[in-house]
Amino acid sequence: MALPTMTGVGRLTADPELRFTSSSKAVASIPLAFNSRRLNQQTQQWEDGDVLYVRGTAWERLAEHAAESLEKGMEVVVTGELRTESWEKDGAKHERTALLIRSIAPSLAFATAKVTKVTSGASGPQQGAQQRGQAQQGRPQTSRPTQPPADDPWAVDAAKGYSNEPPF
Repeated sequence: MALPTMTGVGRLTADPELRFTSSSKAVASIPLAFNSRRLNQQTQQWEDGDVLYVRGTAWERLAEHAAESLEKGMEVVVTGELRTESWEKDGAKHERTALLIRSIAPSLAFATAKVTKVTSGASGPQQGAQQRGQAQQGRPQTSRPTQPPADDPWAVDAAKGYSNEPPF
């Protein structure tokens, strides 16, 4: 049976902690808090409701990008699979809810972000897995050009950092 998938808006309760496994895979621990805020109609003040604290884990490129881009207090939109982590310490069994993060990004509701596409290391583990998945599904493997076509209406002028022309 598949694990439940969750998509939500939460806040980082600490900076992501990036580590590497013995096989050199990046893993980031990302502590998250999800809470329900509501407007009290009588006082017209926002009140915090219940809070769900979840330890998120991201792997490989996503882990590295999250550690580089996110910090404590940021509001994020996150998607992943919920699971229960279990361990034993000093003879006592412990459990906690965890989230295997598949996607995470800053929420743009109250902030702005500048996105930079990563072009180096295109042959990394995730890229290779994606290409293998495409080949297994019968899709042709194509290489992306490094420069956008001249007639691409969404292309950005590298010298100016933007385009004056509307894309339509």
